[in-house]
Amino acid sequence: MPYFFLPASLITAGCYGLVAWQLFRKANTKGVSLGISMLVLVALVLHTGLVGISVFGQGAVHLGFGNAVSLLLWLSALVYGLASLRYALPGVQAWVTALAAIGVLMPLIFPDARPVPFSNLPGFRAHLVISLLAFSLLFLAALQAIFMTAFEKRLHKGASAADLTGLPPLLTLEAVLFRLIWAGYILLTLALASGIFFSEEVFGKAIPLTHKTIFAVLSWIVFGVLLAGRQIWGWRGRLALRWTIFGFVLLLLAYVVSKFVIEILLHR
Repeated sequence: MPYFFLPASLITAGCYGLVAWQLFRKANTKGVSLGISMLVLVALVLHTGLVGISVFGQGAVHLGFGNAVSLLLWLSALVYGLASLRYALPGVQAWVTALAAIGVLMPLIFPDARPVPFSNLPGFRAHLVISLLAFSLLFLAALQAIFMTAFEKRLHKGASAADLTGLPPLLTLEAVLFRLIWAGYILLTLALASGIFFSEEVFGKAIPLTHKTIFAVLSWIVFGVLLAGRQIWGWRGRLALRWTIFGFVLLLLAYVVSKFVIEILLHR
C-alpha cells in the first residue's frame, strides 16, 4: 500500500465517525446539517480513492475480507446519499456512517494480497457490480427495517409527539422500505443469473453449490416470498420487518460471514 494509505484511512474513519456521533446525538443536530453534509462528502471522496487503491489499483481485483467489507460499506454510504436525495431515510445515516468508519479500516486490519481469479473478464466485473449494488440496497432496507421496528416500539410505549418530531409516518417509511427491497431484489435476481452465466462461460458448468451460493439463494427466496406476500396478502408491519431483517441476515452470511470464516478463520 502507498505510504499515505494509513493516514488517509484514519482521516476518512474520523470524518465518518464524527458524522455518526453528531447524528446519534439527540440535541443540536439541526444546526450542523451543512457541516454533516460536507463531512460526508469529504469521507466519501477519500473512501472512493482508498477503495480504488486497495481493490482495483494493483492491476487486478483484490476482494479479500477487508477489501470486501470496505467496498460494500463505501457503496452503501454512496447509495444512501443518492437515495436520501429522493426518499427520507431518517435514523439510517447514523448507522451507515458509523459502520463505514469501521469498514474503511478493514483493509488495514485484514490486508489482501491475492487477486481474484478471472477478475479482468467483463462478465465477472458486471456480476460484481450488480451483486454489490444488490447487497447495498438490501443492507439499507435492513437498516430501515431495524429503525422502523424501534420506531414502532416507541409508539406503542406512548412516545410523545415532541420525541418523534421530524419523523415521517410509518406508512411513508414502509413505502420507502419496499421500494428499496424491490430494487435490491431485482438486482439480486440479476446477480444470481449473471453468476450462473459467468460460471458456465468460464468453467463450463453452472455455479457450484457453495455456502455463499446457498445463502444467497435462500435470501432471494425469502425476499421473493416477502414481496409476494406484500402484493397478494398485504403483508406489512412487524411481519414485513422481520422478513426483511431475516432475508438480509442470510445475504450477510453469503457475502460477508462466509468470506470471514473461509479466509480469516480457515485461511483458505
